[in-house]
Amino acid sequence: MHEIISRSYKFWNYVPSLPAAVIFMLIFMILTGLHSWKLFTMRTWFCISFTLGGLFEILGYIGRCVSHGNTTGMGPYILANIFILLGPTLFAASIYMTLGRLIRRIGGEHLSVIRVSRLTKTFVWGDVLSFIVQGNSSSLSVLGYTTWAKVAVIAGLAIQLISFSIFWLTAIIFEKRINRSPTPESLLPGMPWKKSLNMLYAVSALIIIRSVFRIIEYVLGNDGYPLSHEWTLYIFDSAPMAIVMVIFFIWYPSDIKPTKDLEGSMPLATSYSEV
Repeated sequence: MHEIISRSYKFWNYVPSLPAAVIFMLIFMILTGLHSWKLFTMRTWFCISFTLGGLFEILGYIGRCVSHGNTTGMGPYILANIFILLGPTLFAASIYMTLGRLIRRIGGEHLSVIRVSRLTKTFVWGDVLSFIVQGNSSSLSVLGYTTWAKVAVIAGLAIQLISFSIFWLTAIIFEKRINRSPTPESLLPGMPWKKSLNMLYAVSALIIIRSVFRIIEYVLGNDGYPLSHEWTLYIFDSAPMAIVMVIFFIWYPSDIKPTKDLEGSMPLATSYSEV
């Protein structure tokens, strides 16, 4: 009996809750559907990575659903962990691009602490690096290099945390400067730049909280409280990321039209820059 129980918990310290996984799978399906509708009706192609992040979340919770009845299966475990881990990285790419387009939209390039032609590239390439580092953790885990897999996840999350912290500081400095020296475009009636900035602050804060939780989770390891108690994932990761999708949808950056100058566009998404 002891041997059977040990084998049952080869990959999990608990049996993943099927109701919780199904609920969040459905939540992310609905939200991803809504974002897909916005993406195609508003033609905001720079938000495509955000929508893909929702798809990643769906795949992750499908993995948790399957793992409920198969706690010894490596495939469902990897599916659940890697896609839930990487979803917010794709959210981040669109969030970074939104700030660059916002600054251009209100003619505030001269007020940005980082040159706008480099701003989006800087943050998004940091995001790409975070994505690659975290993504490689699954292959390292499969090959048996669990320690290195853990290091890769922590390093990737740390990159994401640093990037968002700098991003947040950049946005705050820009807001202070634009308030002191408003541009003619920023004073136009109906220009939603303050609303968009507040939206960026909110979603960034939630992703930062989630990244801190994930770092703590992996530092403490399999014997730590977070990886031994499923509720922590849903409170500090699942729910915040669902709220991120809700906030981004309600205050969707559809009014931020890209200009002809595409230098600040993400190199991997230049083809999405035309509206």
